[in-house]
Amino acid sequence: MELVDNAAVGTVNLESADDVALADRMKEGRDQIVRELRKLIIGQEDVIGEVLLTLFVGGNSLIVGVPGLAKTLIIHTLARVVHLKFARIQFTPDLMPSDITGTDIIQEDTSTGKRQMVFSPGPIFTNILLADEINRTPPKTQSALLEAMQEHRVTIQGRTYELEEPFYVFATQNPIELEGTYPLPEAQLDRFMFHIIIDHPPESEEFDVVRTTTAIQEPRFDRTVTGPDLVAFQRLVRKVPVAEPVMRYALTLVRTSRPKLKGAPEFIRKWVAYGASVRAAQYLILGGKARALTNGRYHVSFEDIRALAHPVLRHRVLMNFHAESEGITTDYLIDQLLDAVPTPRSGM
Repeated sequence: MELVDNAAVGTVNLESADDVALADRMKEGRDQIVRELRKLIIGQEDVIGEVLLTLFVGGNSLIVGVPGLAKTLIIHTLARVVHLKFARIQFTPDLMPSDITGTDIIQEDTSTGKRQMVFSPGPIFTNILLADEINRTPPKTQSALLEAMQEHRVTIQGRTYELEEPFYVFATQNPIELEGTYPLPEAQLDRFMFHIIIDHPPESEEFDVVRTTTAIQEPRFDRTVTGPDLVAFQRLVRKVPVAEPVMRYALTLVRTSRPKLKGAPEFIRKWVAYGASVRAAQYLILGGKARALTNGRYHVSFEDIRALAHPVLRHRVLMNFHAESEGITTDYLIDQLLDAVPTPRSGM
């Protein structure tokens, strides 16, 4: 039996001709951004794709990889391509929350001679914030990002400041450093839409990286999409229809990852301490909507959900000591989960 065709799960057009035109603009904009990034970035197709989905949904993502794989370069170049304000914070053990959010300082009014408290914004007041090596700072400072990531605002000494839209946090981690690092709390990890893994490229691409980066590089980027475009794309993504079987499939994947669920597979009960939260299902659907639009479709397919299962779930499924002792990785477990949860088929 064949998988349900996309049309069979319910093709519903967007609300208006303006929405359809905006969807076409979003797909075109995605292709333009990729072309511009290619002037400086070689390979890393999956990483770039997941970063762009983060932009179109309006989420935040965690990028994990060893040094030298262009984690910082990808995000900085992206900010240049889409003409957004960019700020980078190098996280260190002595970094304080106020170093991120800003603080009140005493300032003298030159006209009156009086001193008063004036708010000095921190680097979080930007469009794209790169939190570099976020696990090298204590939890108190890591948590300074929580409100900004979720609410797009910060509260400082009882006063709330709205952040300019669009606003994104991209955090990086180095997986091979253990000394002097602080694991991110589960509550903060759950705020990240994707856990993106960046790995060494194939030899041919690595050769091109070495060749191009050891020569003069002065790329000029053409204007692609703007901040207002991205805000409009984020609203459009939420209008994309999702058939009930597709939504139930995404929810079933998430619920099946929980070991306390009645009827959970044996491998889940054996290897998982805590399963994915409801945010996982939300981001599977939102990511699926954005993926559909960037592929020229106006509805979400089962394949969209399956394609995003790894980046959405790998930081939300907490493995237990049995899994660690047996060398079971989260990605391997997600592979087993995708096999265990049947994709709906025609006639069902």
